Amino acid sequence: MIDPHVHLRDWGQSYKETIAHGLSVAERIGLSGVFDMPNTSPAINSRALLDKRLAEAAKVNSSVFYGVYVGLTSDPAQIREVVQAYKYFFPKENSRVGAVGLKMFAGHSVGNLGIIEPQDQRRVYRNLVEEEYDGVLAVHCERESLLLPFLWNPSEPKSHSFARPSLSEVGSVSDQIEFAEGCGFKGTLHISHVSVPDSVELIEQARRRGKIKITCGVTPHHCMLDYEALPLSGQGLLGKVNPPLRSHNSSNRMFTLLREGKIDWIETDHAPHTLAEKTGKTFDSKGQPQYMSGFPGLPFYPHF
Repeated sequence: MIDPHVHLRDWGQSYKETIAHGLSVAERIGLSGVFDMPNTSPAINSRALLDKRLAEAAKVNSSVFYGVYVGLTSDPAQIREVVQAYKYFFPKENSRVGAVGLKMFAGHSVGNLGIIEPQDQRRVYRNLVEEEYDGVLAVHCERESLLLPFLWNPSEPKSHSFARPSLSEVGSVSDQIEFAEGCGFKGTLHISHVSVPDSVELIEQARRRGKIKITCGVTPHHCMLDYEALPLSGQGLLGKVNPPLRSHNSSNRMFTLLREGKIDWIETDHAPHTLAEKTGKTFDSKGQPQYMSGFPGLPFYPHF
């Protein structure tokens, strides 16, 4: 079993989570591998930082395979560098660590890797085709122009679900499929943590057209939780995630789609933060209270 979406942090955020601790949890729950995300501090978006990350993971000497995605920007030189780094560090037989793909954040989430303009996202695909990249491109899909941040109200935690509406995800999934098909992308487009049935339907349509290879994953919380379950207190802030929790009907349908085999991966999006960061007791660079998105997910994987 592989959890293909975890955030093990380290470096400037080792107080949240570490490779050593995350792999120890993965080993205890019976996983054979985890794939880590690049929106660390600093972000894993260069050959040097990828090399450093893999060296540190190798020192942990875990029986659990450690894979990591490399973050993309819209800069052609950076794309060329990380494609070459991916090819060099792709795991060989019996490797315990390696680069497993590239990651694009088609919208801001946690970290500073967001590529928010559609023309820049399309340029990424063109550059990947030019670099003859045929690996996995994992994408966090939320179209920035369809977000409604003015609806966010920390005293009503479920408002996060309306501030980042399902339409934003569906619009971004549609964009990525259009760009990949239009550019002749030869790799596998992976849509991370789909949260609504409409996204899965777009992916199914793309599969039927057969122009690209495409997969998707879903989290346990997008199958088992919904925004109506969030209490109207500070505890409700613990359920703030990106993409947000959806309606009860949506989560039920996502679970059914998973059972029907229309969703390829179960991915926890394991993303620990401190209690202070989750509940607005820490502040960003502008002095505004933070209400971080994400929560621990690894321990729930085998139960789900």
